[in-house]
Amino acid sequence: MGREQWKKIWVGSAGNMVEWFDWFVYASFAVYFADSFFPKGNDTANLMNTMGIFAVGFFMRPVGGWVLGRVGDRRGRKAALTLTVTLMSASAILIAIAPTYGVAGYGGVAVLLVARMLQGLSVGGEYAASATYLTEASAPGRRGFASSFQYVSMTAGQLLGLGLQIVLQRTMSEDALHSWAWRIPFIIGALGAAVVFYLRRNMLETEVYAEDDGAHADPARGTIKALLAHKREAFLVMALTMGGTVAYYTYTTYLTKYLSQSAGMDKPTASLVSFCALFLFMCLQPLAGRLSDRIGRRPLLITFAVGSTFLTVPIMTLLQHAGSFWPALGLSVLALVIVTGYTSINACVKAELFPTGIRALGVALPYAIANALFGGTAEYVALWFKQGGIESGYYWYVAGCAAVSLLVYITMRETRTIDLHRVGRGDGDHDGGRGATAGAAAPGGARA
Repeated sequence: MGREQWKKIWVGSAGNMVEWFDWFVYASFAVYFADSFFPKGNDTANLMNTMGIFAVGFFMRPVGGWVLGRVGDRRGRKAALTLTVTLMSASAILIAIAPTYGVAGYGGVAVLLVARMLQGLSVGGEYAASATYLTEASAPGRRGFASSFQYVSMTAGQLLGLGLQIVLQRTMSEDALHSWAWRIPFIIGALGAAVVFYLRRNMLETEVYAEDDGAHADPARGTIKALLAHKREAFLVMALTMGGTVAYYTYTTYLTKYLSQSAGMDKPTASLVSFCALFLFMCLQPLAGRLSDRIGRRPLLITFAVGSTFLTVPIMTLLQHAGSFWPALGLSVLALVIVTGYTSINACVKAELFPTGIRALGVALPYAIANALFGGTAEYVALWFKQGGIESGYYWYVAGCAAVSLLVYITMRETRTIDLHRVGRGDGDHDGGRGATAGAAAPGGARA
């Protein structure tokens, strides 16, 4: 691919990296700043209160999906991407400068709450905005490859956050981390968002959207009314997301806690397993995305769903008894290889389901709802089963969610060959989310 195409991929996906960096560092550094915003005396209660504010971000994601999806369809992909990164930068700055309980009482909590609401709005819109942009800005035969960088950037953000945490823990004292050094990652996140904002201010609108914005524009585009005309596609996005998001959160954010609390592994080793597994997972995304451009999206989705349905229980059971670094790493990598069948292409599959005028909202709102219901609750459900003494029940829950998605993957038709230009004009190659008809352009037959 040429330099210009790589630039589009970078600009379209870089926001995800900063988003997930900020998302990760809030959760991981909460243990250091929780006492700063609440009265001292009960560390556990303070941490729970801080994480309660963290949960607010998940509730705001569907709102962000609706608001920013509407912006993306009515004002353009560039406008939505620029707005998400603005909200992202504002939230990081607010957390970095939030006054402590000793300075402003519960005023600091109010600042923290507003920041998390802004971050939830931003994350809720960033996924769909970048998924839509990467899909539309790519050559038809490269959409799977280009959109795979969404999860490359998301994982890179998690790795950067984990790496910074390790560096600060090794170079700063505990007192410094609790006193002021916890603000450092948020300052870095704000600076990163400012860089992405500059890049996106100079980006070009996608040709697909620019074309639809003219003679073929629909006054109702980007509205709930327009989305209701595509209820089947919206349901497909939710069903597509269900199994994938539960599996993703299980083997990424929950993995370290599972290895340390359930498998009895020490925390440094558990963290190292997660870091190495995530790095390999990140490297796999473009390879799987490129494969989907050659053989289609459905084979990868079906492979993921079959693997998750039948291998989740054995993998999680073996992980519980792994005991050391290499067996745990091998099992974690195996699980993430299976999950790659979903993560590498889910962005472009969802974007390919909708016409141009409702594409951003069509991806954003159903995805955000499904992610909040299944992804955001995955860790809570896992701990609920554990507390009830039936931890293996969670393994079956993950497998069951994958089985539901498997039924969808089997019955849906291929979307790889859809011509996004013709879908946007609604002139014959869009079949209600089931894939391309015989009249759709071949992968190399439409403009980039």
